[in-house]
Amino acid sequence: MAEVEVDGHIIVLVRPEGDAPRAFQGICPHQNIALAEGKFDGRVLMCRAHQWIFDTNTGKGLNPRWCRLAEYAVKVEGDDILIAVDGVKPLFANF
Repeated sequence: MAEVEVDGHIIVLVRPEGDAPRAFQGICPHQNIALAEGKFDGRVLMCRAHQWIFDTNTGKGLNPRWCRLAEYAVKVEGDDILIAVDGVKPLFANF
């Protein structure tokens, strides 16, 4: 798991077990905590602050189930990972 910034977007880059790299918004939709500070077990990503959990194959919330992460398109070219940010906006919970 790594945090990167692309054109002002904070992104968390993960590689789910047996899958290609995936890029999601790097900030938890709950309270603006960096997701790279959380835990990644190869399948799920958990925010360190309040244990919100996300499936890294889909970006969908597992806890709570009604939330999700914005996903960025990823392309692998040799050793480079390219992330497209156009048209993607991070999602945030509105309480």
